[in-house]
Amino acid sequence: MPRSPVHTACPLDCPDTCDLEVELNDEGRITRVKGGTRSPITDGFICTKVRNIADLVYADNRITHPLVRTGPKGSGSYRRATWEEALLLVSTTIRNTISRSGGEAVFPYHYGGSNGWLSEGALARRFFYRLGASRCDRTLCAAAAGAAAKGLYGKMPGVSLEDYEHANLIVVWGFNPVASGIHLIPIIDRALARGAKLIVVDPRSTSLSRRASLHLRVRPGTDLPVALSILTAFWERDHADLTFLENHTTGAEQLRSTAAEWSVEKAAATAGITPEQIESFLELYTKATPAVIRIGWGVERNRNGGSAIAAIMAIPAVAGKFGVRAGGLTMSNGDASWSINGNAAIAEPEPKTRLLNMSQLSSILQTAKNPGIEVLFVYNANPVATTPNQIGVRAQLQREDIFVVVHEQVMTETAALADVILPATTFLEHRDLRRGYGVNRMYDSAAVIKPIGEARSNNQLFGELLRRLDLERPGDPNTDDEMVDAIFASHPDGKVLKSQLQTEGVAAPPRTRNPVLFKDTFPGTPDQKMHLFPESLDLEAGGLYRYKADPGDADYPLALISPALAKQISSTFGSLRRKTVALHIHADDARERGIADGDEIRIWNTLGEIRTLARVSDETRPGVVVLPKGLWGHHTKNGNTANTVISEGLADLGGQAAFNDARVQVARG
Repeated sequence: MPRSPVHTACPLDCPDTCDLEVELNDEGRITRVKGGTRSPITDGFICTKVRNIADLVYADNRITHPLVRTGPKGSGSYRRATWEEALLLVSTTIRNTISRSGGEAVFPYHYGGSNGWLSEGALARRFFYRLGASRCDRTLCAAAAGAAAKGLYGKMPGVSLEDYEHANLIVVWGFNPVASGIHLIPIIDRALARGAKLIVVDPRSTSLSRRASLHLRVRPGTDLPVALSILTAFWERDHADLTFLENHTTGAEQLRSTAAEWSVEKAAATAGITPEQIESFLELYTKATPAVIRIGWGVERNRNGGSAIAAIMAIPAVAGKFGVRAGGLTMSNGDASWSINGNAAIAEPEPKTRLLNMSQLSSILQTAKNPGIEVLFVYNANPVATTPNQIGVRAQLQREDIFVVVHEQVMTETAALADVILPATTFLEHRDLRRGYGVNRMYDSAAVIKPIGEARSNNQLFGELLRRLDLERPGDPNTDDEMVDAIFASHPDGKVLKSQLQTEGVAAPPRTRNPVLFKDTFPGTPDQKMHLFPESLDLEAGGLYRYKADPGDADYPLALISPALAKQISSTFGSLRRKTVALHIHADDARERGIADGDEIRIWNTLGEIRTLARVSDETRPGVVVLPKGLWGHHTKNGNTANTVISEGLADLGGQAAFNDARVQVARG
């Protein structure tokens, strides 16, 4: 008799936060993973990545026991160790480092987009806070967007994804849901079937853009002038909602004055599109109600990223598109929708130790002084595959004077440079509490299977390190159960959410499940107004909304962008894909360089060189080449990936990594 499916939820870095049903055989082994129906957005289907997650759980390169390095770094020489031996080595090294150089000589490197409150933060954060370690400024994604959102409206949930089918116009700006949020596609389909229009703003042609009424194929980094020209046109053509601006915003005149330099013609020339395309955007947008903009994270990945996000967020405010169901915008609904948060599980205030930008890891390890970094502890991250200046990162991790600990599920290229490798559980092997950042749903998911081999969760690992370094305190919530109770007890909504989870298996925000913006919910600023020109952002950016020109030159004229793959979550699942990944290059650029489809090519700038294959296509615009993010070394001919040619330069807000500012040359060979 087959077992009943076990219910859980997907915590991976995607706005959809899917409900899952996992089928097991009599030995407790996963036989099938499918979409559940506890969340209407999942509606019984899930992405291919997670449907095949058993391939990762049972992968040949799964790390099943602790390993200690025996040969030179990068040689792959390790011996099996017991947890006792590995933890003794790690804890002794940390203790000696702090005694010699102080806590800031320890740098925890983590991101955790694919983790919930129990597996990102929790005991790991408590451990490093109490150590007095350097803090990790998590800037690989959402840093510029988060800064812009906080400055403009504090915390305010966006239009729920379910409500998109009620919109008469949907704008998808810098986001490809086919790769990064597939459950928005059927919702858009229903809206289009009802007669809604679709606008896509993206340098690439995608399956979604090919169905749009309008596709603006802007040059990378030029979203800002396009958005400012739209705002300017609203004011100049009497399409600005002056009543809304008066009642619900501040800084409108400053924004209008700054945006005024960008006419439709000037913005179009800068962005590499036609004035008629911006005019079409204006006509479609001004006439449509409700109109909603889905803002993606591709917009922020350049020197103008924060200002661009802010300018796009201002569009529905200036045009008066709020106040109706499906009207306004959506960025992230994570912290904004949930007044409860996971910090209650830490039971420790954040220290005032130095904050180090994870996007500049190579420079930090090379130049940090007083103290330098002596211990690098990597968890919930794979910096060799995801951090700018890949060659520099590899070189620094190979230094014998930096003790590298990696807690990981499979043998990544980062793990292969560690002194100690500790086996980590996948999300199916531990409990987690996860709320969505696109879909307004929360899950409390128990472990579905026993840990593979000797794998341990983050809380098991860092709980033991807290004990070994004498950092435990009476009354600390230490177990998963105690931390969940602490999280729910920290806010009045906790009892309601906990009850929903116990009775229904899924919870929704008590007040903001499907909000109408500026009717049911308002900005989380002190005056509940949208601040269109925050002074703090103006100071940080060195001039908010001020466009910085393209960094390309005659030597490196091509913009390389690194969007998400439909088959990976950043670098996760990269070990399962062995095929060489090609660089997409437009036919005009290929012809100029004598490159044919399938040719071996090299891509380079002053930081390094990538060798791979060419894919000549019209999926990208002239002057732009595409090599996805999160690739592993086996995906190219020489082991280097897109991050090889991406510098440590930052966007204008939030310390955001400016991945899409990479400028390269391409040739056969």
